[in-house]
Amino acid sequence: MSKIEEVKAMVQSGKAKLIPGLVQEALDEGNEAQNILQAMVDSMSIVGDKFSAGEIFVPEMLMAAKAMSKGVDILKPLFAGQSTASYGTCVIGTVAGDLHDIGKNLVSMMIESAGFEIVNLGVDVSAAKFVEAVKENKNVTLVACSGLLTTTMTAMKETVQALKSSGLTGFKVIIGGAPVTAEFAVSIGADGFAPDAGSAAVKAVELVKG
Repeated sequence: MSKIEEVKAMVQSGKAKLIPGLVQEALDEGNEAQNILQAMVDSMSIVGDKFSAGEIFVPEMLMAAKAMSKGVDILKPLFAGQSTASYGTCVIGTVAGDLHDIGKNLVSMMIESAGFEIVNLGVDVSAAKFVEAVKENKNVTLVACSGLLTTTMTAMKETVQALKSSGLTGFKVIIGGAPVTAEFAVSIGADGFAPDAGSAAVKAVELVKG
């Protein structure tokens, strides 16, 4: 089994203590940080599928997420130094009523690696707080709203509308999360949509450059 496959298996089984060492070994073997991250993302999507199918439960899912975040900590410095481009500041948060953090933090890391400064507002962020953050931070070019619960799609709509009607300019709004679709993004007036963390970074650059 290759080191990347081992990382994948250990994330799935939630072995948080073993992950940092394995990720380091995978890097020492010459694997790209991007590929290791992708392996962990793939692993989490398997965990997500198992959770949806009722094969595993919340504790197992949280253990896998913890293992992944330990692996991400090892990779973070490598991503931070990768990009020389600067696309301004991205304000990111999970919308009001939603406490999901993992997906947002992954997206945050990917967008940061693409060349954005990140202002992470955390979870359960009100529309007013998003608007406030755009006012308070310099050179905000992107606002990213995340949501995992179907029930929070209303909050996402309110957030996008609040940003659009705030009178503030110079930034694009991107949304994402499990229940979100491209159609929904268009219907609420968002500038872009991304189905996962990797494509969020690509889309972010595209929106800001475009």
